[in-house]
Amino acid sequence: MRWAACKQFVEFFPIEFCRQHGLIVALDVHGKRALLASEPPAFELLDNVGRLLGSPLSYVAVPEDEIETLVDGAYEDRARGESRRAQEAVSLDELLQQPSDTRDDLLETDSRGPVVRLVNSLLLDAIQKCASDIHLQPFEATMIVRMRIDGVLIEVQRIPKSIQDEVVSRLKVAGQMNIAEKRLPQDGRATVCVGKRVIDLRLASMPTSFGERVVVRLLDKSARLYELSELGMDNRTQARFRDVVHAEHGLILVTGPTGSGKSTTLYAALKELDTSTRNAVTLEDPIEYQLEGISQTQINTKKGMTFASGLRSVLRQDPDIIMLGEIRDEETAMMAVQSSLTGHLVLSTLHTNDAASAITRMLDLGIEPYLVASSVLAVLAQRLVRRKCTDCEGIPGVECETCGGTRYRGRELISELLILNDGIRKLVQSRANASEIRDAGLRSGMQLLRDVGMEKVQAGITTQEEVERVTMRTSL
Repeated sequence: MRWAACKQFVEFFPIEFCRQHGLIVALDVHGKRALLASEPPAFELLDNVGRLLGSPLSYVAVPEDEIETLVDGAYEDRARGESRRAQEAVSLDELLQQPSDTRDDLLETDSRGPVVRLVNSLLLDAIQKCASDIHLQPFEATMIVRMRIDGVLIEVQRIPKSIQDEVVSRLKVAGQMNIAEKRLPQDGRATVCVGKRVIDLRLASMPTSFGERVVVRLLDKSARLYELSELGMDNRTQARFRDVVHAEHGLILVTGPTGSGKSTTLYAALKELDTSTRNAVTLEDPIEYQLEGISQTQINTKKGMTFASGLRSVLRQDPDIIMLGEIRDEETAMMAVQSSLTGHLVLSTLHTNDAASAITRMLDLGIEPYLVASSVLAVLAQRLVRRKCTDCEGIPGVECETCGGTRYRGRELISELLILNDGIRKLVQSRANASEIRDAGLRSGMQLLRDVGMEKVQAGITTQEEVERVTMRTSL
């Protein structure tokens, strides 16, 4: 029997999906669609593909070489069609297949199916609003879409329950995830463009009682890297932190919750350093920005590439400076400490509420007090507070297109810098608690996050309500 590839299927699914599962949807001489594969597919896969295409599919066994020929021919035809329509927008599957310098972007309008248009419009809206994450959360009667804008989740849309599964499947196809697997969490990734901006998408699905929820993290690869002087530190903190960063060896920690700008601060610190005469290496998960003159390595735990194993390999690369994306366990913490004590400058992050707690966190991970006292140079704890909208000046109840009525637009850094002096090192060696270390830091000139935030309030940059929101846990 002669088969012709189904154009709707080829338009919706990337070629990687066909090759991964060894299948294609095609039409027979009577125009009837069927899923062709050399071996019977999982029922869930057959059912999901059929639902996404709008009608049930039957399975037909076809030799593997015939499927490969159909797949190659179908996607070659599509590529030729795309070249004739250079100005036509492409959907996520096509974006994934093109080199970064030839990708079309989401600014173009397209005439594809409603689910594709909906997903593309969500992504474009999130990118234009500078959202860091998109949350698609299913409930009994609807799916709620929220975006994290300036660190706060805001509801932007409700998706009908009837197309919930199609939207999730569309995102999973884009992220090269298994659409048939709905019982286990999955991770995926994709890349899209908006004009000259290249956006990395990190997708994570999770089964819930009302269906799969998906979170999409957006990383703007085109974003400009900041200098230390542009981060928003006060002059004194900036000067003290710069002095520490230029040390020959030791461990520098940046702490704060997810989304508090820790990576941005580490990148700014690396930009301060002369890498033309020093070997700088990073281990990151993920790599958020490309740094000129620095070797960057992506962590891949599924392949056995953890921070600890990566650090062991990095130490054989004759490094002078090591940026470690995060200290997550005792093994990584010990290796970071040992590296800093053997002539390397190590920069890394921890998840703690304030600077003093980073010291006790290292002790809790099993690092001996004398090693922590000898290795740690400084801890910078930070938060991002929302800036008052410059158009409505943060006045409640004012309708404002710029901020969407939130009263805020953009964010500002607040930070506290704990530099370990001899007195603080003695406290660490005696296993002093965080409160005692904090008090010693204050005596040596450290400013607390809350105090720095209130200075921003007095300067008219943010509000007391906002400072209290992001520093509440540090004051408990």
